[in-house]
Parts: sequence; C-alpha cells; structure tokens
Amino acid sequence: MMSRRNLLTIIISFCSVAAIVTAIVAGSNRRRHLVEEYEMPVFRLNDTLTNEMSDIPELKALDKKMNAYLRKWHMKGASLAITRGDSLVYAKGYGWADEENGQKMTPRHILRMASVSKLITATGIMVLHDRGDLNIKDTVFGPSGILNDSTITALIKDKNYYKITVEHLMRHQGGFRRDPLFSSRDVMHQLQLDHAPEAEDFYRVVLNRRLKFAPGSWQSYSNFGYLLLSKIIEKVSGLPYDEFIRNEVLAPAGCYDMHIAGTYYEDRRDNEVRYYTHDGDGKYIEEYTDSDIMVERCYGGNNIPLLSGAGAWCGSPAEVARFVAAIDGRPEVPDIISKESVELMTGYYDRDTFSLGWNDTHPDKGWSRSGTLSGTTALVKLFPDGECWVFISNTSTWKGPRQANYTNELFRSCRQSFSSKLPQRDMFNPDNLWI
Repeated sequence: MMSRRNLLTIIISFCSVAAIVTAIVAGSNRRRHLVEEYEMPVFRLNDTLTNEMSDIPELKALDKKMNAYLRKWHMKGASLAITRGDSLVYAKGYGWADEENGQKMTPRHILRMASVSKLITATGIMVLHDRGDLNIKDTVFGPSGILNDSTITALIKDKNYYKITVEHLMRHQGGFRRDPLFSSRDVMHQLQLDHAPEAEDFYRVVLNRRLKFAPGSWQSYSNFGYLLLSKIIEKVSGLPYDEFIRNEVLAPAGCYDMHIAGTYYEDRRDNEVRYYTHDGDGKYIEEYTDSDIMVERCYGGNNIPLLSGAGAWCGSPAEVARFVAAIDGRPEVPDIISKESVELMTGYYDRDTFSLGWNDTHPDKGWSRSGTLSGTTALVKLFPDGECWVFISNTSTWKGPRQANYTNELFRSCRQSFSSKLPQRDMFNPDNLWI
C-alpha cells in the first residue's frame, strides 16, 4: 500500500511537469501572438491609387494626349502606369470604366490583359527552372517528357512531338498545325461534342496531327503552346495553375489584385471594368457554347478562363508595372527570378525569334509585350533607359493586334514631351510617395 509521503511526491512531480508544459505552451502562444501582431501588413497597391495622385499641372498636356488617343480609336476607357528606375511615378485612368453605371476609369480598376498573361506564365516557368524542378530544355512529350500522361501520349502519332522542349513552347517554336483556343464552336462540331470544349478537347484536336515544321526550326505564334505551359506548371508544381501563379509568382512580386478573368459581365470582379468592342460586322457573334444565342464578342465569344496562361489574367497597369519591376534585373525592386533567368527571358537573337514570354527584347528598342482580346488592347514597354509604360484599354479596335503599333508610337511621342516632367517619387512605397 502506497504511503501518504510517496503519494504526495507523485502529485508534486505531476504538477511540476504540468506547469512546465503549460509554460511551454503559453510561451509558444505568446511568440505566435507576437509574430501575428508584428507581421508586416500586405501593401495592396490598387487600394492606394487614385487619379488625383497623378493630377500634376506639368502633365496636363499628357492627359489631353491620352484622351485624344481614346477619341481617335473610339475607346471607352484606358489606364496608364509609368515607372522609372522601378519606381511608380504615374498612374491614371482615362474615360469610362463602366459607362452604363457612370464609373470613371481609375488606376485601381483591373482589366483583362490578354496575351500579357504569357509574360506571367513564362515567369512561372522560370521560377520552377530556378528551383531545379524543371529545365527549359526538358522535353514536353514522350516517355521522358513532362507531360507523359498516357492519355496525352496516346494522341500523338508524329514522333517529332517528342522533340518539343519547354523552351520551344515559350518561343512559339513547337510547330503545331492548329491554334484552336479561339475556335470553340468549330472544335465542338469537329469532335461532335455536346458541351463546350475543355482543355483536353483542344489536346485532341492538335496533338493527333502532324507538326507543321520541325520543333525549333521556325516560329508560329501559338496560344495552344501557352495552354500546354500552364499544364506543365500544374504537373510540376502539383498545384492548380492559377494557385501556383498567385502564391509563387505574383505575391512575391508584390501583386495581390490579379485574377483569372471571367467570361461574362456578371463574372467581373468588384473593381473590374466593363469591356466594349468596336461597332461593325463581328461585334455580335454566336456564343462559344454553340447555344445559338448572339452575344457581344467580348462577353461570351470565348471561354476566357480556359485561355489560362495564354491570355486569361486581369489586373491594373500599375500592378503589371510592379510585376515587370520584379523580373527586369534592376536592383531597386528585388527580382523573383535569378539573374540568369532574367537573361534567358530577355536574350535577343534576331527579329524572327520570340523572347521568352516577351514579344521582343531588342537591346536598342527595349522590351515589349502586347495583348489583344475582344474588348481589350494592352501594351507593356520597358525602354532601355529603365522607363516602363503600361497601357491597357477596355475597348478593342478593328486594328486587332496591330493596335499595339499605334500605342507604341503614342509612348514614343509622350516620352519626348513628358519624361522630363514626370515626378520623382515612388508610389510602390507608401512611405515614399514624394521625394
């Protein structure tokens, strides 16, 4: 039988252990509380910007020039952001964000950026390249390829597909014979589908055909290639494409208000604009679902989310400029990819070779990335002197992709007149709005 002394000793020992455990847990909770209490808040750029911040007397003529450009091309609205040395010095909206609801365009509004999305996707690939999770020289198809799924491999009859590398897709050098992402109704009829095409249906249409040219021997612009790059990001990362991009690419770059856009007006984000197409033949077309319903081309002409890394992202020009600052090799804003990856993305070969994600990276003309969708015209231009101009409109024009040439000329003219008048400040930094 246990003595009262021994029982008391056991109780005291138990209490001591319990006290120690309680102290450890309490200390842990206090440390966790301190971390949460002093964790730096996320700086959401779009929450801070207003048109009034760029109402600068010396730049009133710039406003007139921008408004004249909108009138000339019958654009409802547009947004412009300018950085110098990785500092946001100007951000302003022009015209209407949503005329029907009386909303003026502001720099906080987000817009579909069309193929500027390819720059984001290419950067996602380079993040995985830097981590060693893939190499841009890796093959895409075949037993040793990244996309070696049996369902995809079974579609391929031309063994030249096994020569396609990740880099080939990034440079539009895969050699695909079709680019069906904007031909949903045709794909439905060809495959006799009773539903709108999904990514796997586009694979069926493209991969069972012979290649148009040997991979790497030539280039042909391919949205389908960037759909495959989106699939590669999912396969290698183990995450949905948009989740990986948001968490591992955009957030590290300081971009917190970029999203995969919706197809219809009802799908828009709270601060997303309304889109408009130019008047004339083709403004109204049959819905991409083959429903026999006529829709405005920018709302139902295509399945926007399915464009994925080829053209589905929306964001503000200011955040696009912030993203460029994080992949440009300049020291002011830390890059999210290595110096070697920046050089790989921007290395220039010749006028007939696309850069990685960028359209062109001519050392004397600067780096450019354009984008066009029904209801969208976009251009990103980083000039050799470190000044970056980003323009996105909520209206498409009859010029289509060629509209970027006119926006580029607008940039050239405006830089001549107004670069010297841009303020010295950094709106990327809430504590450094004016210097």
